[in-house]
Amino acid sequence: MDSPYLEIEVPLSSPIHAFDFPQWHVPLKAGACAPRMTEHGEEIPGLMDGCLDLSITKHTVMMWLAALLLMATLFIWGNRDKTKLVPRGAGANILEMLVLFVRDELAIKNIGKEEGPRYVPFLLTVFFFILFMNMLGMVPWMATATGNLAVTMALALCTFVITQVAGIRAAGLGGYLKHLTGGVAPWLWPIMVPVEVLGLFTKPFALTMRLFANMLAGHIVYFFLLGLIFLLGHPAVAAVSVPFAFAIFLLELFVAFVQAYVFAMLSALFIGMSVAMGHHHDDHGHDHPEAGPSHDQGKAHHA
Repeated sequence: MDSPYLEIEVPLSSPIHAFDFPQWHVPLKAGACAPRMTEHGEEIPGLMDGCLDLSITKHTVMMWLAALLLMATLFIWGNRDKTKLVPRGAGANILEMLVLFVRDELAIKNIGKEEGPRYVPFLLTVFFFILFMNMLGMVPWMATATGNLAVTMALALCTFVITQVAGIRAAGLGGYLKHLTGGVAPWLWPIMVPVEVLGLFTKPFALTMRLFANMLAGHIVYFFLLGLIFLLGHPAVAAVSVPFAFAIFLLELFVAFVQAYVFAMLSALFIGMSVAMGHHHDDHGHDHPEAGPSHDQGKAHHA
């Protein structure tokens, strides 16, 4: 007997390959990449089955397209004439406004006036790259690359690496490792060090899930509202679903900007925390001068 219920399958990431060739499937064990028949047709085993799939997916193409659009935007509206300090045109002014916003409100405020400008190129790249990927997802027949967990994880790992490099650069390798002890007694290190290491990885995890979940959730709601028209099969449903879907579409345009801003802001915040760790280490050393010749000079002066 057929079930009276309708099932809707919403994939977390699109399995569609834009370019798929057998040589792009790397077997990690013998015969792991051999095609197999499933209820959905012929499929190539995944990584959990021992097959590393390096095929170019639709989300990969969207990332390439976002990068090309970003470079084209900078080429068209970027100020290549250093003698002209005032931008001309609406596009150039909007671009300058966003660049100054990232520099002043994100980099300098969260990292500092001295170290902030050093990380502005990374923050600008992250902000505009995510923004273009989010906006491409709003175009029909395109895809939202940031709705793919692998994409957001890769972006978060970039922030993670930059954050650790900033901490080591500010405090030195010794000061960076010393910070993992939390400043507690040595007998508490077996407890404190795992907690601090876990805290290092919760930050990229939060970046990954926040961007992924927010971009995926909006598209699921949008898909559900339009899907009601076909599920219920009544023209009157469209009079309700279409306006609500259009409202969600406008909200998603706003969310595309917000999520790019939030990711860049949290990246700047995490980098600023690592840089501040190095400054705290230096200040701590200045507050305890007894470990140097100045302590002996102080005692002689007191005598």
